[in-house]
Amino acid sequence: MYSAIVFLPLLGALVAGLFGRVIGVRAAQLITSSFLVISALLSWVAFIQVGLHSHATLVPLFTWIDSGTFEVDWSLRIDTLTAVMLVVVTSVSSLVHIYSIGYMSHDPHQQRFFAYLSLFTFAMLTLVTANNFVQLFFGWEGVGLASYLLIGFWYEKPSACAAAIKAFVVNRVGDFGLILGIATIFLMFGSVDFDTVFKAVPAMAGKNFIFLGHEVSVITTICLLLFMGAMGKSAQFLLHTWLPDAMEGPTPVSALIHAATMVTAGVFLVARMSPIFDHSQAALTFVTIIGATTAIFAATVGLVQNDIKRVIAYSTCSQLGYMFVALGVGAYEAAMFHLFTHAFFKALLFLGSGSVIHAMDGEQDMRKMGGIARLIPFTWVMMTIGTLALTGFPFTAGYFSKDAIIASALVGTNPAHMYGYAMTLIAALLTSFYSWRLMFLTFHGKPRASHEVMHHVHESPLVMLVPLAILAVGALAAGIVFEHWFIGEGRQAFWMGAIFHGGDDILHKIHHLPAAIEYLPTLMMAIGFVVSWIFYIRRPDLPKALAASQEPIYLFLLNKWYFDELYNFLFVRPAFWIGRLLWKGGDGRIIDGFGPDGVSARVLDLSRGIVKLQSGYLYHYAFAMLLGVAGLVTYFMFLGVH
Repeated sequence: MYSAIVFLPLLGALVAGLFGRVIGVRAAQLITSSFLVISALLSWVAFIQVGLHSHATLVPLFTWIDSGTFEVDWSLRIDTLTAVMLVVVTSVSSLVHIYSIGYMSHDPHQQRFFAYLSLFTFAMLTLVTANNFVQLFFGWEGVGLASYLLIGFWYEKPSACAAAIKAFVVNRVGDFGLILGIATIFLMFGSVDFDTVFKAVPAMAGKNFIFLGHEVSVITTICLLLFMGAMGKSAQFLLHTWLPDAMEGPTPVSALIHAATMVTAGVFLVARMSPIFDHSQAALTFVTIIGATTAIFAATVGLVQNDIKRVIAYSTCSQLGYMFVALGVGAYEAAMFHLFTHAFFKALLFLGSGSVIHAMDGEQDMRKMGGIARLIPFTWVMMTIGTLALTGFPFTAGYFSKDAIIASALVGTNPAHMYGYAMTLIAALLTSFYSWRLMFLTFHGKPRASHEVMHHVHESPLVMLVPLAILAVGALAAGIVFEHWFIGEGRQAFWMGAIFHGGDDILHKIHHLPAAIEYLPTLMMAIGFVVSWIFYIRRPDLPKALAASQEPIYLFLLNKWYFDELYNFLFVRPAFWIGRLLWKGGDGRIIDGFGPDGVSARVLDLSRGIVKLQSGYLYHYAFAMLLGVAGLVTYFMFLGVH
């Protein structure tokens, strides 16, 4: 069963990719989607068996690498952490596949698209089922490759190609840290097997090594290097710049990559490495700081974005920050719970925005929408449910998971826990504001689109609406149904040691907070809703007036804190300058100039000189013969006689 879960998407990708032209579009759609649905159903069976009935297992498949004393097996690690990720990845991916049948119906390259989707899912599944660091790295890089292919799927668009390259390059920066982390683990522990390394960590805790004349903690160094990889893949502060640009890909890609799969890989990595991270207070503090900064940074930028997909993208970035705050304070289960619930309502919002874009004939600018709620009522209801869950409306999925993270930050013990609490609490208010801003600008108020566009606004086909309805059920019920197992009294039996704890039980403390503190995030959510309603329904003139009066701040946020410009100045332009210098000066002038080009040029010059001697005049040849004779005589006179 577990092998089928992992390898059915790969089989679908191979069939659609290699034989797509032979079998046709419809067959490619049905085969890939059917395999994903089967994989999703089996994943739910695995979730029930492993998480609820405590049947964790290890499934050895084959020996992958056998070189001297270095041996790596390919085996599937099936514990509760894996089961949660299997459900999230396959459920969202199967719904995205079905949704794409309608959304991509007019695209001429659908076989390639469905092959890429299935390949991405396979890579993600290999990542979450890994039982060693090499296997994990294989899935990690496979996800990066597939995301590059999906983001740049419309390669005719220069912006899509640029976004794909940007995502690939920025992720390679983080992956460099991950490679160093894995290499350090092998150097220190002599193994890449998870269980072997985890058992040896306590003995390594407190040990240092010398780096540039300073003593550095081995465990802290490993954690920071691994977290560097997580920062890139999960678009955390400083390595976040690729995420908004990735919206250039088709909307189903946005839902798949940015809602439930690729961007959550970093969260999964830190949770999986909890036996290592829990022995480094410095690393956990750093994780908290980065997560809290990401949450507030992305929330501020999301306030002023006008592209409907970019607003949701920055929302994803912010919510990932929440998850890392939970990881940093030691509430690993709360982070995974938010990952689980977030997958449903964020995929719902992305696919809902795709339904809006489909209805608006490809328009993504919210300033050109408005007044369409009555024309696409089902999509409006679905987007409203997703927004309620995202903002933490009572008893929706986000209410249970996000509030648990905020409370965990409050009762945490690391030096940055209050910073994490303050930033996540403020971000809750901002999240509510920009989420309802999206709803009000898109669906309410006066229509701002042309009469021709408004005339053609229509509800999406059923194949696109059914996935929305299924995700809406998860967005409403996932929190209340699964809270008991993820973060409630049943959590120890549910997780069964898949997540390590060596310190305080944060989740026990959050259930004993005063009511006033417990409902503070809900108050922030309500304030954000009221302010957004005033700005975009009651007084729609206020946003423009406020932006004009606070132009420097508005431009600062609109330009995403100028990170793209800063990185372009510090890294991109110098890299291009160095590249041109090495190309033109180093390779062209020096290597080629003194190497093959120079040698060939001298040979040509010499041959041209020799050719000139072949004049065709007899007296020239006689003169040359005379010179030869004179030369021979001179040689024998001075050098040839002994």
